[in-house]
Amino acid sequence: SEDNPVYYVQYAHARICSVFLQAGEKGYAVPDTASALNTDLSPLATAREQTLLNRLAAYPDVLADAAEELAPHQLAYYLKELAADFHGYYNAERVLVDDDALRNARLALLLATRQVLKNGLTLLGVSAPEKM
Repeated sequence: SEDNPVYYVQYAHARICSVFLQAGEKGYAVPDTASALNTDLSPLATAREQTLLNRLAAYPDVLADAAEELAPHQLAYYLKELAADFHGYYNAERVLVDDDALRNARLALLLATRQVLKNGLTLLGVSAPEKM
């Protein structure tokens, strides 16, 4: 639950993995890092999408600050906020929509979110499960 921050962040990672599994089952192309880098993100226009993009963009600074200040709790707080942003987004928007451009942009956004969650959890010594 949201009361257990580790579970909450891990669940966000697992939930994204589930979306990619569903996308594959529906025959949609699941992006990898290389293809996601070439994805047009301009269809991402909702407030929740912008919030998630902004949170992802802050990751390098949060990581640098946490390392410089020897404060791993900053990374833990960031990951909880990222997970909250993702869960809010997931509950408000459908990812696997019929519109190819929008679906691909949303899948690329989820790919980036999953990668940051996994990287952050790994740095903290916590697993990033694909199923929960």
